[in-house]
Amino acid sequence: MSDAAAENEASSGSVSGGPNEEFVRLFTTVQRSLYVSILPMVHTPADAEEVLQETNVVILSKWAQFRPGTNFLAWARAIARLEVLRFRRRSFHRVQLLDDDVIHLIAERLEAEQVNLEEHREALVHCVGKLRQQDQDLIRRRYSPGANGDRVAGDLGRPANSVYQSLGRIRRMLVECVRRRLAEGGAT
Repeated sequence: MSDAAAENEASSGSVSGGPNEEFVRLFTTVQRSLYVSILPMVHTPADAEEVLQETNVVILSKWAQFRPGTNFLAWARAIARLEVLRFRRRSFHRVQLLDDDVIHLIAERLEAEQVNLEEHREALVHCVGKLRQQDQDLIRRRYSPGANGDRVAGDLGRPANSVYQSLGRIRRMLVECVRRRLAEGGAT
């Protein structure tokens, strides 16, 4: 191996020829989303697990084909869709409740919803960032694990009704801000 090739391989984090650290991070973060995408296209959760495992094998074998900077989840879902179809062909003896056209339609709808969800998330992050600091703090306290409005009120020494009214006001502001942001097409 030439020095330039070795340096290029080392900089990608792939000295042993396997997936680099960024790929592994992306791979692990999409597992739940992949499972949720596969489940409506097969009969049972066990089938979804089996298809997910086969999908993971393909993803890992094709890691070098992934282009950094592109949508990893969309790439992985395309592989999962093919694995669902392969699974269905292998399971031809089972009654198929959905034909392949419906499977493609479900997969396309899931991909569109993922984009929509991401746009909403980005808009919400932007809108939360525009809140007053004390409103941001209240939202963080309320939505931290194990928290509820009464507990937050007690921590702040405020009446629960006052905290619930503040949270309602903040939620309304956020909903309106997100709507405006999405209407403007400025979720990024």
